Amino acid sequence: MVNFRPSTVESLSSNSVQRLLLFLLCLLLLHHPSLAYSLNNCTFDFTEDALAEVCMDCTSNGLVSVPDDIPRNAHTVKLSENQIREIKRDDFVNMAKLSFLSLDSNVIAHIDDGSFMYLVSLKELHMASNYLPNLTGNLFQGLSNLSLLDLSNNQINFIHTSAFDFLTSLKTVILNSNKLETVTDIEPVLKLPHLQVLRLKHNLFSTFESKDLNLNTSSSLKVLDVEDNDIMRFSITTPIFPHLHTIYLYSIFSELEWDIPDKSLLTNITHLELSYLLIDIEETQKVLQSLDSLQELQLNFMWQLFSEGLLPTVCKIPTLRSLDLSVNDDADISAQLGACSQLKELYLGNTNTSEIPKGSLSMMKQLRLLDLRQNLINRVPEDIRSLSSLRELRLGINRISELSCEDFTNTTSLTELFLNNNPIAKLDRCTFQNLNNLKVLNMSGNKLWTFEGAFKKGLPNLEILHLGTTFVSDLVKGDFEGLKSLKQFDIESNDINVIRKGAFDTLYNLTKLSIYLPIFFDDDFSELQQLEDFTMYFPIDASSLKDHENVSTFLFDLKSLRRLKMVCISNQGLIMKTKIEMVQSTKLLEEFTAENIFLTSTSKETFQFNSKLRSLRITKTYLSDVGPELFWPLSNLQTLDLSSTNLKSLDFLAQANLSALKYLHLSDNGITVIDETIFQSLPALIYLDLSNNPLTCDCSNAGFIQWVKSNNQTQVDGAHDYICFFPLIKQGTKVLDFDVQSCWMDVGFLCYISSSCLVVLTLLTSFIYHLLRWQIVYAFLLFQAFLYDSRKRRRGAPHLYDAFISYNVEDEAWVYREMLPVLEGEQGWRLCLHHRDFQPGKPIIENITDAIYSSRKTICVISRSYLQSEWCSREIQMASFRLFDEKKDVLILLFVEEIPSHQLSPYHRMRKLVKKRTYLSWPQAGQHKGVFWQNVRRALETGESARDNVNLLTGPEGC
Repeated sequence: MVNFRPSTVESLSSNSVQRLLLFLLCLLLLHHPSLAYSLNNCTFDFTEDALAEVCMDCTSNGLVSVPDDIPRNAHTVKLSENQIREIKRDDFVNMAKLSFLSLDSNVIAHIDDGSFMYLVSLKELHMASNYLPNLTGNLFQGLSNLSLLDLSNNQINFIHTSAFDFLTSLKTVILNSNKLETVTDIEPVLKLPHLQVLRLKHNLFSTFESKDLNLNTSSSLKVLDVEDNDIMRFSITTPIFPHLHTIYLYSIFSELEWDIPDKSLLTNITHLELSYLLIDIEETQKVLQSLDSLQELQLNFMWQLFSEGLLPTVCKIPTLRSLDLSVNDDADISAQLGACSQLKELYLGNTNTSEIPKGSLSMMKQLRLLDLRQNLINRVPEDIRSLSSLRELRLGINRISELSCEDFTNTTSLTELFLNNNPIAKLDRCTFQNLNNLKVLNMSGNKLWTFEGAFKKGLPNLEILHLGTTFVSDLVKGDFEGLKSLKQFDIESNDINVIRKGAFDTLYNLTKLSIYLPIFFDDDFSELQQLEDFTMYFPIDASSLKDHENVSTFLFDLKSLRRLKMVCISNQGLIMKTKIEMVQSTKLLEEFTAENIFLTSTSKETFQFNSKLRSLRITKTYLSDVGPELFWPLSNLQTLDLSSTNLKSLDFLAQANLSALKYLHLSDNGITVIDETIFQSLPALIYLDLSNNPLTCDCSNAGFIQWVKSNNQTQVDGAHDYICFFPLIKQGTKVLDFDVQSCWMDVGFLCYISSSCLVVLTLLTSFIYHLLRWQIVYAFLLFQAFLYDSRKRRRGAPHLYDAFISYNVEDEAWVYREMLPVLEGEQGWRLCLHHRDFQPGKPIIENITDAIYSSRKTICVISRSYLQSEWCSREIQMASFRLFDEKKDVLILLFVEEIPSHQLSPYHRMRKLVKKRTYLSWPQAGQHKGVFWQNVRRALETGESARDNVNLLTGPEGC
């Protein structure tokens, strides 16, 4: 229910009242219910790990404007890839909780000033790939908490000087791919007090010179990205970037001139990218020599300078710690790095390198990371043996076919080793024998056919092992004997034929295992007592194995299991007997998934010991006869996915006792009729997916269709796209277009009754309004005031305020400018104003009554607008009740406009007051405002008794 404040109510003539009443009645007759949770334009993007956040996904829905059915409590709204042309001022009204808004890839060319003023919690605003030509002065009004703004790929060529004044918390600004030409264009951005990252890729800058900037203080900028601009001159000659530590210069095809006369101006630069530049060796050396603190250097696509001797110059930078030479087509690049002994990180990925010459890396005794990915290397470089400080080695996507015992002899500090996607066929027993500190090993995507005891000794601290697809056919006892610290292990190879008993016996600390199970396996995994996450793939054909009973037995001993996933990749699926022993011992199980596996013999005992289960997914199987007893033990279940299970009915849910269920996926089934009362047994349900079901569009589904339209809790995903399958005459039409009203009553008779009632009600309302309205209002207020005093018993209670100020919204400026500074600021009275003291959510009439009876006096600020206001009229009527009927002097009349007596005639209550009482006139005060406010003070100082106030107020004696 919405309560209007008195200041927001427009004055209505008698004709306007009648028209409004007629309009409201028409709306009731049309009966168009709220579609707040069966959204037409968006869907809820629920994340089970962040239930408190409401995320709306409206991507790629063909929208031409911001939809008006987005929930006001949304935290994230994605409106990308639509056809929205403009943003209007009221598009995001009352969305105070929104923290992330994406408007990328639309056709927005205009945004009303103040369109974002209601988004007081917004932290990220993305408007890339639109058609904005400029940024106006009040465009970002209200976004005081915004930290990231992405305006890349627009048509921006002008930024107003005050455009960013409201963005006091902004840290990252992205203006890539626009039409900014000079450094002065970005002055408003550089003035941001907390700016850290500024990205200006692909604009029209020809120079970047600090002397052109007129900044009163230095910028807080830390990262400057001017890639892909044809900059001919980069000059920093003024101390405006004292915090700048990173500069990106990439893809510049002009002859770049670098002008840094004073090294101290860029003393904090630690990271520099000079990639894909049209620059000669002398200018490059000039750049590097101007940076005394450089620690990270990126030189991609710069192989043309290496032959001219650039790398020896680079190696002479004493502070350099990280060098990235990736994506350079130079096979001999490593041969020029012999003098770079100070490096800790070296990136040589995708450099077409086939061999690292001996001695190229041997002097890099401090090297901790070496990246040689995506090259043509056919063996582990010999120099690696001398890198005793190396922590991370990346050799993935190369041509290494074998590993020798000497390859990692001295790399005892190595903690991460990546050898993935090589044609390595075997591992020797001694391959990893010296890697005692290794924690991560990736051998996936190789052609291993034997381990040869490589994992029996050594690797005592290995925690993560990726074997992925291999050619190993047998896993036998002892294969992983030395991996006693292993925690995560995947060996997803469909070439495994046999798993022998004891193959995983020594993996006592394993917590996560992903494996393809062959047709034959003897291991029961009983030693994996710490296993929490178990994923099994069955790469077999159903015709070759009808009953995989071993699975039902080995799970019995996995008492720490929390997540269990079983997937059959066969087209025919896998038939598995679901025995009680299968999951009865996994009392800690929280997530269970069975995909393309036909579970048989399910009963109420199946999950009787799994009370902690939160997620149950059984898909691509047959559960047409599932009963409610299967779910009785699952009182904590939050997610249930029964997609593609041949379900015909949902009646089992009515007695399933799933009171905690929040997400229900039932797509791709055979459901035709749904009883809406089923959802009464699911009180926590917030998401429902019924897509691709053959729903019937007749009166048997009328209750369900009405529930989808009117419920305010459960989001029915894609409900507006559900298609009728039955009856044939409705086939192809939309389910929600079915007229459910025809199922409950005769439409013609309803229209007759409704129209008759409307006519009678309109006539009666007009009669009462014109003849009896004031009598009824006055009687109501008398009765209400009597009840108020009787119920609240406030006759002897102390007052909270000295005066309640009754005024119209059009006089608000006068109240704030003239009245409040004097009465509250100078005279110190406690005043009650509706905008700050009314209790939110409370009916207006109660707020007014409380305010008047909680104040000693009521000051009525009277103007023509005040006389025409319904709420102001109620306020003065309530106050006058205390004056005339309770004999209390509580009313002070203050006229801010000259109102002739003939204009007071229609307002008999006001006319009655001014005939019996003196009042204050602001227009007559003239230049004597001090006297005027002294009179107000005298009036406020008097008591409530009528004898205490004798001619205190000056003004005309009558009207």
